[in-house]
Amino acid sequence: MLTIGIAGGSGSGKSTVVKQIVKQLPENSVTVIPQDAYYRDHGNLSPEEKARINFDHPGSIEFPLLVKHLDELLKGNPIGMPIYSYLTCARAEETRTINPAKVIIVEGILIFTHKRLCDRLNIKAFVDADSDDRLIRVIRRDIQERGRSYKQVLEHYEHFVKPMYLQFIEPTKRYADVIVPQGGQNKVAIDILTSRIKEKLNEEE
Repeated sequence: MLTIGIAGGSGSGKSTVVKQIVKQLPENSVTVIPQDAYYRDHGNLSPEEKARINFDHPGSIEFPLLVKHLDELLKGNPIGMPIYSYLTCARAEETRTINPAKVIIVEGILIFTHKRLCDRLNIKAFVDADSDDRLIRVIRRDIQERGRSYKQVLEHYEHFVKPMYLQFIEPTKRYADVIVPQGGQNKVAIDILTSRIKEKLNEEE
């Protein structure tokens, strides 16, 4: 099995990069584990308290469970991945069954901040993008998918997203084996990364 980490700031284009990689690899050969599924359950908080959750801090992720699940997949066992909702800030009672595959991609803004997780990744890629482009994507996404107003998005970006990126996320770029500039629009970088993944798969056969 080959494990790949795709990190980068909010709105950098990580999901687009992952989709492009999956598209170029053989069908059913890839399992994707999104870090976002492992946010801690805060369904018991009031709406005011939920609005103050810092989703961009490493402490917001249940990393022990994520690492445990990755280890299970590497052993060839299926996992019950949590289902997290940004609208309720809670996990669903049911889980999603995820089966192991030749390639396991772990994707998320904070995955390189956790050493035990990093140690399990064979290839680490950091998706980089201009801060203005990331902000535009964050505004569009949070309004459409997370039910926030334009004002709420800007306040959240100012108080949490930007400072946490500078403190925790941007510094992890140095752990990356590959930097993907211009986010998901950089077809050349994505093709190079995909070619490297295919090479590693061939080496393991």
